[in-house]
Amino acid sequence: MIPKVYKEVIDLGDGREISIETGKLAKQAHGSVVVQSGKCMLLCTVVSNYEQKDLDFLPLTVDYREKFAAAGRYPGGFFKREARPSDGEVLTMRLVDRVLRPLFPKDYHSETQVMIQLMSHDEDVMPDAMAGLAASAAIQLSDFPFECAISEARVGRVNGEFIINPTRAQLEESDIDMMIGASADSVMMVEGEMDEISEEEMADAIKFAHEAIKVQCAAQLRLAEAFGKKEVREYPAEREDADLKEKVHAMAYDKVYAIAKAGSSKKERGMAFSEIKEEVKATFSEEELEDFGDLVSKYYRAAEKAAIRDLTLNEGLRLDGRQTVDIRPIWCETDYLPSVHGSAIFTRGETQALATVTLGTSREANKIDMPSYEGEETFYLHYNFPPFCTGEARPIRGTSRREVGHGNLAQRGLKGMVPDDCPYTVRVVSEVLESNGSSSMATVCAGTMAMMDAGIQMTKPVSGIAMGLISDADSGKYAVLSDILGDEDHLGDMDFKVTGTADGITACQMDIKVKGLSYEILVNALQQARAGRLHILDKLTETIATPREDVKDYAPKMVTTRIANDYIGALIGPGGKVIQELQKETGCTIVINEDPVTEEGIVEILGTGQDGINAVLAKIDSITFKPTVGNTYKVKVIKMLDFGAVVEYLDAPGNEVLLHVSEIAWERTENASDVLSMGEELEVKYFGIDKRTRKEKVSRKALMDKPEGYVPRPPRENNDRGGRDNRNRDNRGRDNRNRDRNKD
Repeated sequence: MIPKVYKEVIDLGDGREISIETGKLAKQAHGSVVVQSGKCMLLCTVVSNYEQKDLDFLPLTVDYREKFAAAGRYPGGFFKREARPSDGEVLTMRLVDRVLRPLFPKDYHSETQVMIQLMSHDEDVMPDAMAGLAASAAIQLSDFPFECAISEARVGRVNGEFIINPTRAQLEESDIDMMIGASADSVMMVEGEMDEISEEEMADAIKFAHEAIKVQCAAQLRLAEAFGKKEVREYPAEREDADLKEKVHAMAYDKVYAIAKAGSSKKERGMAFSEIKEEVKATFSEEELEDFGDLVSKYYRAAEKAAIRDLTLNEGLRLDGRQTVDIRPIWCETDYLPSVHGSAIFTRGETQALATVTLGTSREANKIDMPSYEGEETFYLHYNFPPFCTGEARPIRGTSRREVGHGNLAQRGLKGMVPDDCPYTVRVVSEVLESNGSSSMATVCAGTMAMMDAGIQMTKPVSGIAMGLISDADSGKYAVLSDILGDEDHLGDMDFKVTGTADGITACQMDIKVKGLSYEILVNALQQARAGRLHILDKLTETIATPREDVKDYAPKMVTTRIANDYIGALIGPGGKVIQELQKETGCTIVINEDPVTEEGIVEILGTGQDGINAVLAKIDSITFKPTVGNTYKVKVIKMLDFGAVVEYLDAPGNEVLLHVSEIAWERTENASDVLSMGEELEVKYFGIDKRTRKEKVSRKALMDKPEGYVPRPPRENNDRGGRDNRNRDNRGRDNRNRDRNKD
């Protein structure tokens, strides 16, 4: 018997719908839903253990996976089974995690898992746009302590019209691709890329998405009500001591305020704060610290945070002595690494990134193989964040989710400025060498300079900046902080990163921690970010104003040419013999792709030496050479025959044609060797295909003057032995036979 199913439908307003249902699948999970739009179906389950972990954070895991069966495909590779998550899946996990995590109580430490699976794929539906909706809907059906329903939506803009959850085809035409996460009351997360839009346009897009999210949140609440809203579970609350909190605050606040106001370096400031903490702890006995030492540390951190925030709100000063709009000192350098194709160092305060650029053919494109999307990237960026960049020693266990996310943000900020006609596959790698502030924005700046150093003809240079916000709801005060420090990232109410050119925003990432942030404050913050971004852009262009006119001498040069489809096989040769020998002889890499529209062959030639590239081009010209009727060509004799000479076009080595003995000279020539010799160069005129022989015809004598008194040879005599008429005249013809018969 199929259990009762509860369902809610969300109208997207243009004929599309999203349904949320529960009651049929995964009933042992604490909450489960199936979210469907078109043929796309996501199954989301949530489970949270009832025992609390002895941790000071929420051990939350958000896992998003796309099943290949959902698209009727097999996993690639030797083992035909889904394995580690792809970068695309990791990015979706991060989008959901960033909205969910702040809504759990700070003292809730039970291990919690949110698992989202793509079970059925629809090419017209992008599943990541529904992952946040699925996660929140499942939590609403559980007994988790969770503040409120949230959802996420993608917003695009085509021909000036905003679209919620556009199709991939619509997204190709859109100048905005943003994911917004929000509750019914507040926007909490924004991430996306744009085509140089203004700050006001970005705010309008967020507002549009928020209205759609409000509808999705209401549908979740109706579903939970129909299913039967569960009582929120009880869990042991963290110990609190108001008197102790007040005591620690009194001992630490003024001292922290003074240190913060001194404007010292990260190291000096950290040591000073540690000393204050130790002084506070020293006022308690060992027995007291053993009993409530964790509370002392907790309350000290609260006092430290309050002092630093108050310093900024009251006096407009920051930890390193800057005003709210100040940018830390910047220095840059390009062409730092002598053997790479392009390199640059960007240093801003205590944050430093070293970017490298590598140029390649389409063979080096980044292949994307997901059930929901197959394709390739000819521009991609990788971001590495080693532990030494923050002065730490910790295990290295592969690429972290954070590295994937920050690299993707920098990639989105830069990729729109790589011209469409760039012949190379471009890989940018950012090595973060120091970090105290946004290293992803340092990556954008270093990546811009490294690409210009490599000779990539960027449309416009791009810079990036990380911003913060400190606000006080009671007093109405707020301060927007330009170029935030690492410490300011943690204690602020909003941190957001913005990349762009002088003409507009190309990418952004925001995490908004304060409820009900007004759009007026948001736009003001974005305008301040623009001023900071332009200041940084000036520093970049002082270092390298325009891209190199060409790639470096030791960097590969790329030439792209097209050949007719009929010649692709000839260029490759039997078993690849021709192309392999050509690569070996010239030292070039040759890649052939087929244009899906014209079916022409697109030949990419990559080589460090121009002579090698020229040799490849000459070979291609030779293979694809087609003489024009009436034109004159230089040829060389390469073989003697009884009835003529085989000649090779000098402009197209390997292309041969027969010069018949009758076309060598006006005088009668018995043997070609009487007039021509091996290796001799001469000119011939091309006549196309001879109708009689059906072979190509060239002539030497057509370029020579006729000798005086020249008499052409008479045409060959007609040796016809008689046709039908002759037979009729013959006495043995049919009519004669009949006549003879009549005589008898």
